[in-house]
Amino acid sequence: MEAREVVEPAVRGATRIADQVVAKIAMQAAREALGAPTPDGHEPPRTSVSVHDGSARVRVSVELGYPADIGARCRAVRQRITERVRTLAGMEVPEVVITVERLHSAHGERSGGERVR
Repeated sequence: MEAREVVEPAVRGATRIADQVVAKIAMQAAREALGAPTPDGHEPPRTSVSVHDGSARVRVSVELGYPADIGARCRAVRQRITERVRTLAGMEVPEVVITVERLHSAHGERSGGERVR
């Protein structure tokens, strides 16, 4: 049995995770935080990511039901994205910018397109 030479991690090389992979992790994390998708036409979260020096800055656009505690929903999305990117990609997430693109009111989603007065 021959002895193996121990090679330091810095000498072995590095693993680079593409921005697109981190964006997919962030998108799935946002979906998890928002709960199961609804059949009422809500768009899934959209994400973009900028990775630099082992950290990821994330931008996510979401649609939310209304009435709801928008701040709490955004906080949950931010926490879940930070946790999942850190766990799965090994990156810190110093910034998660959330844009609420649209609010869907349960009162405004009636069939037949009738107007509520």
